Parts: sequence; C-alpha cells; structure tokens
Amino acid sequence: MLTFTALGPFQAWADGAPLDLGGQRQRAVLARLLVAGGRAVPVNTLIDELWPGAPPAQALSTIQGYVSRLRRALEPDRAPREEARVLVSAPPGYALRAATEQVDAWRFEALVKSEGDPGRVWAAMDTALELWRGPALAEFGELSWAATEAGRLEELRLIAVERRAGAGLALGRATSLVADLEAHASAYPLREEAWRLLATGLYGLGRQGDALAALRRARSVWRDELGLDLSAGLQRLEADMLAQRLESPAPEEPPQPPAEAPAAVSTAVSTAVSAAASAAVSAAVSGTAPLRVVVADDQALVRAGVRAMLDAEPGVTMVGEATNGEEAIALVAETGPDVVLLDIQMPHLDGLAAARRILSENRPPKVIMMTTFGSDENLYAALRAGVSGFILKTSAPEQFLAAIRAASAGDALIDPTITTRLIAGFAGRVDPASPPALAGLADSQLDVLKLVARGLTNRQIGQTLSLSEEEVAIMVKSLLEHLGLFDRAQLVMAAYESGFVTPGEKTSFSSL
Repeated sequence: MLTFTALGPFQAWADGAPLDLGGQRQRAVLARLLVAGGRAVPVNTLIDELWPGAPPAQALSTIQGYVSRLRRALEPDRAPREEARVLVSAPPGYALRAATEQVDAWRFEALVKSEGDPGRVWAAMDTALELWRGPALAEFGELSWAATEAGRLEELRLIAVERRAGAGLALGRATSLVADLEAHASAYPLREEAWRLLATGLYGLGRQGDALAALRRARSVWRDELGLDLSAGLQRLEADMLAQRLESPAPEEPPQPPAEAPAAVSTAVSTAVSAAASAAVSAAVSGTAPLRVVVADDQALVRAGVRAMLDAEPGVTMVGEATNGEEAIALVAETGPDVVLLDIQMPHLDGLAAARRILSENRPPKVIMMTTFGSDENLYAALRAGVSGFILKTSAPEQFLAAIRAASAGDALIDPTITTRLIAGFAGRVDPASPPALAGLADSQLDVLKLVARGLTNRQIGQTLSLSEEEVAIMVKSLLEHLGLFDRAQLVMAAYESGFVTPGEKTSFSSL
C-alpha cells in the first residue's frame, strides 16, 4: 500500500518501505500537492511557490521532469503509456490522488473532527496524536505555503490535545491528566482552553486552591503579555469555583475505539469544523428553539467557514447569508433572525450603515460586528449605535459560538484582545450623540453600571452585589431607560465616555 507522511519528516512509502523521492525541490512538488488535499494545483502556482520571486527560464520543463520522476517512484510498475493513477494530470496542473487513510495529515485532520461520546473522542484524539513524528513539513519551512500549512496543522494538533484532555476529564481521568495539562498551559499560556482544562482538572481532584491559583497565574500572564484580564469564560469558571457550583467529575469509563474517520474536507473550512466539533460534543441540546443567525460578509471564504461552524453546533442554525449591507437588511426583514453577524466593511452599503438601519426597526435582532482589525473607529461608532459587540474574524470557532449565545442572551461582548486598546483610543472624545451625564443615578445603579462596563453578566453582578439575577436585570433596564439607550454595549460605552470607568482601572464599589 502506498502511504505518505507529512507529520514529521516528509516521505512516501510502499508497503512500509521508503521511496526515493529525489532532491529537495522535487520532493517539494509532491509535498505541495499533498497540502492541496487532492485538489489540482496549477503549474504556474507550482512555479511561483517553488521559486518565490525568481523562477528559472526553464521552470515549466523542470516541473514536468520532476513530475515524471515522481510518477516512476510512486508507480514503478506502470506501463510507459498507461495513465498515472496517483500523481495525475489535472489541467491546468497536477493533483495527488489518494485516500484519507493513505496520508497521515489527512487522516489526522479527519480524526480531529470525530464526534461522539467522551470515550470515542478520547480514543480518536489519542489515535490522531500518535500520527505525529515531529514538526510538520519542517524541511520546506523556508517556503511560505509550507510554513502556513505547518502552522495550521500545529493549531489542529493543539486542538486535539485539548479535546483529548476535555474528554479525559469527562471520563474521570483527571489524576493522569493534570501533569500534562500543567505543561500544556505553561507552554501555551495565551490559550484560554489550556487554563480552563487545567483549572477544571485540579478542581475535579478536590484541589480548589490550586485550581484558583492556576486562574490567577493565567490572569497575571494575560495582564503582562496583553494588558487584559481573564476572558469572560474563565471569569465565569472562577466565579463558579468560588461558589462551588461545578459538578463532580464523572466516574472513569473504559476507552472506546474511534469512529470511522470521515473523508477529508476542504482546507477553507476544516479548521472551523474541527474546533466547533469540540463544542458540539460537550453541548447539551435543550428543547428550546434554535438560535437563528444571518451572516453578512462579502468574502465567500468567511461565509463558508461560519456556515460550517454553525452546521456543527447544536441549537444554532444559519437562516441566510448576504454579500453586502443592502442584502443583509433585506434578509433580516425576510427571515427575522435572533442574531446577525455583520462584516464592518462591505460593498454597496458598509456594515456600520447596515447595522444602524437594522437596529432602527421594531424588535431588531442582536447585531455582532465582524472585523479583521480592532483599530477601526467604525467599531466604536457601531457600539454607540447599539450593536451588541464585535469579534475578530480570526477568532476561534468556540469564541464565535460563545459570542452568538452571549448576544442573544442580552450580554455585551467586545473581543478581549482589543477591548482595552479600542476604548483607550476613543473613550473620552466629545461626541454630540453621547448619552447624557450620569448625574441622578443612585449609588446602587452606579455599582451595576461599573460591573456591566467590566463585562460581567447579570448573574455575576448579582453574586458580587448580593442581588438576585432578576433584580440586576431590572436595574440594567432602568439604566438603559435613564440614559436613553437600548443595548448593553452602549452602557459600556457610556461608562467609559463619561470617565466613570477608565481603561486599566481597578473596580471599586460605592456600596461596599
């Protein structure tokens, strides 16, 4: 059987014996076709990517020679005029034809997307991680396409590590996992999931103090590296630990064999689906109606990625997609979604103008702005206009899903990696559309406003101020009415614009 390995030294094998693939550039041709996942790569692309900036005069004939020699190595018994079956001609270029199980990278990616109960996920991730024998495509690291693919595969590897650990904790295997999770969090201190798993594992072992200490370490690292506090998810975990609301770990179950791996999917969507599958495995599907989402972005790749992500998530459904602001407005009127993901830069009508028109209707949906950069002043204007918040397009799928659910629940959300920079850049500017001053608010209302501005949910605010969640909801509503606002994110802006809260300020409360 012919097999290919890219998760470590690049090599082709025939029944377990290595094949002679020739020199470095000839090997790179085969590696580039493997990276394409079975799709055709045009000859011109191969030339440009094998000789960046300075291809030789005879580049075309050189590529043809490489392909001819690779075909002889891969199919030595093929007759001279017989059509190739592995490295095939696919005008205007070439393609690698192989099954998922023949290519370790393809099989790995398929396994990472495996779904099922924790036992099956554990076994699938275990099998996936065993395929790694070293850094992916390292020998071609000077070529941009190889470096990009190596980075993508490394991200999938980290997702597999974390999915395996999450399944292991669900199976009651915290004792054997905590040491590895400690090393993982130390090696990747900016990964939220690494700290969540470590803290959850320690808590499951009855080491509540160590679990809280892990979250304090995460907070210290994030403040030093990013100037930010913990994410909303880790803050909720910390609050649940302090209130001892976390469930006891499940009893250990024996591992089960992995499900048959699905076929490889396109590179454009695969990362989103792989990460979203982790959320899907652990999510409990409620009996309520699914959240209905409209996505508006002029880039087909972004829409495809979001569509795949939502298709893999229980309780969320995509009811339509638009390519510009005008289409988005019409689609929202037609479908009546709960949440709209709206690109801030689109043709015909930009996202800011579209958001304003959508939010001006009676009973509008929640609107989340999608952006590539966090320094756009339009983001600040959008928050003033009443959008629920914004998220970077480069955010992980689980962050997108958390944002959709948070917005639908009425929470304000601003991507934690850019909140401080955005507010520090624009807060305090005089604007005629700014809400009135905060005079006339009671101390209890100001305390609630300060906590809203810090990103706490009604439940967390109630825990902090010894109020019920219902009482907090009533106070938030009264704040919106007093200031003439209609969305929680606008309260955040009001607190910063008035100088009541400033970036980096430590929270204190007048009633405490």
